[in-house]
Amino acid sequence: MAKDVLCAVNSCTYWAEENKCNAESIFVAYHSSKEPTQSEETDCKTFESK
Repeated sequence: MAKDVLCAVNSCTYWAEENKCNAESIFVAYHSSKEPTQSEETDCKTFESK
């Protein structure tokens, strides 16, 4: 498991200094009908606006 999860989306409630994500868990899903092969084909469902 990753020791640190980084996130550059500072409009998220879970964003912390140094681009760290302080959520207890992360849920990433894909946003197309096919299995993703690139990061652009995924979405962070953990995002919560500040």
